[in-house]
Formats: sequence, structure tokens, C-alpha cells
Amino acid sequence: MESLRKTSLVAGVLYLITFVSIPTLALYTVIRTDPNYITGPGPDTPVIIGGILEIIVALAGIGTAVALYPVVKRQNEGVALGFVGSRVLEAATIFAGVTALLSIVALRQAGAGPDALVTGHALVELREWTTLLGQSFIPAVNALLIGSLMYQSRLVPRVLPIVGFIGAPLLVASDIGVLFGLWGAVSPITGILAAPIALWEFSLGVWLVVKGFRPSPTTAGMVAAGVPATSHDGRI
Repeated sequence: MESLRKTSLVAGVLYLITFVSIPTLALYTVIRTDPNYITGPGPDTPVIIGGILEIIVALAGIGTAVALYPVVKRQNEGVALGFVGSRVLEAATIFAGVTALLSIVALRQAGAGPDALVTGHALVELREWTTLLGQSFIPAVNALLIGSLMYQSRLVPRVLPIVGFIGAPLLVASDIGVLFGLWGAVSPITGILAAPIALWEFSLGVWLVVKGFRPSPTTAGMVAAGVPATSHDGRI
């Protein structure tokens, strides 16, 4: 298997892995809806499993950027670096949110009393806001960065990044609505507005796994000579 095909396959698989956190919507229900969770009885396993899934997503997200960087940097190295940085920032916010949830679990298992309620509520709010920024706003930035590279290089059909371009402002609009209390972070409206970005990332992952990169001037030199020189604007 040629190097480019391996790269597309790895990037595509990692994109698909980022969807493993979908069950957290159900796994975290109790911690979002029970204001006395930190002092109440019951299993902590769903929250711990959700945290593990989110850690997997954070690492897979960084992996997508690292895997694609050697290819997309040939189109525009600055934007490609921006995508790597954005993915790392996204992962950092995810880790912060998971840390907040696992702190609640640790306090609960230690037998924290009613005095810990305020701390528990603060940690839940911290997780909600890091989720809004890290798993909602930053994905919109990601879509614009990697979408522009894919659109210009034609490494994938242009309709795919166009879906991302449409989804990015819709996702930002959803975040603004949550920020000003117009609707909840988990609501039908947020689900509808987030759907195009989810479709973009899922379809990109499937395309990279099934089809790989399309023939493009961006990768022509890589196929012919391995690592050719690039011009100052990142083009061959």
C-alpha cells in the first residue's frame, strides 16, 4: 500500500473514531440532571466510561491533524499548522472537562457530604462550558481550516468541505444561542444545527477510508519523488 493511501486510511479511521463519544449524551444524563449527584448513591461507571470515551476522542482528534499535516501542508503550511494547533486546543478542553467530571466522581466515592454540593455544581458547569468551547466552537474552526485545504487541493470531492463550510456558521450560531440562554446545550435545536458539521467529519472519514485522496497537483510530487520541494506559498 502506497504511503499516501496509508495516510488517508489512518486519517479516515481516526476521524471515525472521534464519533465514539456519542454515547456520552446518555452516559452523562444523571450527572447533568441530578443536582445532588455528588452526595447521592448509585454507580459511577457510566460517567467513568464516558470520560474514557472522551479521552479517546481527544487523542484521535490530534491524530487526524498529525496524519493529514504532511499532505495538506503542501497546499498551505500556515493553515495546516493552524489545524494542528486547533486540534490540540480542542483536545486540551476535552481533557479539562473530563478532569472536572472525574473529580466529581472522586469526591462522591470519598463520601463528600452536603458541603460538597457547591463544588459539584461548579465542576459540572466547568465541564459544560469546556464542552461548549472544545467540542462545539472549535470544531467549527477546524472545519474552516481543514475544509479550506481540502477544497483548494481537491484531495476529496469539493461537496464534502462545502458541507463543512455550511455547518461551521450554524454551529457557531448554536453556541451563541446556548451562551445567551436561548436554548439548552442539549436540545433539538443544538442537534439540528450541529448535524452538518457531524456529517462533514463523518463523510470525510468514510471517504478517506474507502477512496483515499483524489489525484491532485498537491500530492503529485509526493507520488513521483517522495518528498519534493515546495514553493513559498506551499504549492508545488
